[in-house]
Amino acid sequence: MTSIRETIEREVTGWPGVEARGHRYGGVEFRVNGHEIGHLHGDRLADLPFPVRMREELVESGKAQLHHVLPQTGWVSYYLRGEEDVAGALDLFRKNYERLTARRAARA
Repeated sequence: MTSIRETIEREVTGWPGVEARGHRYGGVEFRVNGHEIGHLHGDRLADLPFPVRMREELVESGKAQLHHVLPQTGWVSYYLRGEEDVAGALDLFRKNYERLTARRAARA
């Protein structure tokens, strides 16, 4: 049986340019173009960095929660209670991936 972390890691590392590495607070971190897309704390929690404006929209729409340690920043937390939450986590990782890759493409 595949864990939630393994499912998300397999999907996110399949996107062009994404690399996975150990995160300094445990878990796995995903990076693209030298920037962190977000990280997983096991099978239970995803944390992702967004600009504050995007964080406000995501929290207001119920797609994420304020970060569990840094609520005043652009970081969000997404709790994984079961397989039914994988799609929501992947949506957040995809939003950040697209934001970071579009930014680099615009500079090129």
